Amino acid sequence: MSNLLKNVLADKAIHSITKFTTLDFPDHLASIFWFAKCNMACPYCYNPQIVRGKGEISLASALEFLESRKDRLEGVVLSGGECTLYPHLESFCEAIKRLGYKIKIDTNGTNPALLKRLIERTLVDYIALDYKAPKKHYTRITHHPHFEVFEESLHYLIQSHFPFEARTTLHSDLLSENDINAIIEDLHVKGYQGIYYLQKYLHVNETLGVTKEQQNQFEMSKLTPLLPIELRNF
Repeated sequence: MSNLLKNVLADKAIHSITKFTTLDFPDHLASIFWFAKCNMACPYCYNPQIVRGKGEISLASALEFLESRKDRLEGVVLSGGECTLYPHLESFCEAIKRLGYKIKIDTNGTNPALLKRLIERTLVDYIALDYKAPKKHYTRITHHPHFEVFEESLHYLIQSHFPFEARTTLHSDLLSENDINAIIEDLHVKGYQGIYYLQKYLHVNETLGVTKEQQNQFEMSKLTPLLPIELRNF
């Protein structure tokens, strides 16, 4: 084993592991690896301990866990935080693939170059892309100034016909029906053919922005029917 590989595997990039899920990887029994750190600060984020925290689990330990679950699990979800911030994610995906697992990545789309490499090398099987907010509210919601970088990821995923979903977490005090319609219309114009997923904000006491419970009533009937919409947690 090379020194580089030893250093990669020793890196504690993962904050925690959800050992089993039937919900997070469509049609697959999977585990979730929660990568520490994020380059966004969405106020409704319910993982502040992951976004602000440090990794506790080495990649070697994560691979050992997968080795022990080979007869019970089919897939792995790489989430966070933002897993694409990790500089050796490509090598980690290679190691997971050698164990025979399918890989889903949850991402905010701010590393389009990495997503492209993973797809071209068949190191990922499914991507969930978070469309956080329409362009005019993107920085207000995410505290990240580069909507065009997210847009590059979205364009690539659509043009490559790779299996992915676009999804938005909905807090009705932060995004209105007009805002969601702006996202739907943008996806439609860009040629998105999949289901658009709306995930209801579920209130917890500790969020990244100390977010209050929703007060505004969100009217689903006001959404444009340009795309099929599926609701989660509603």
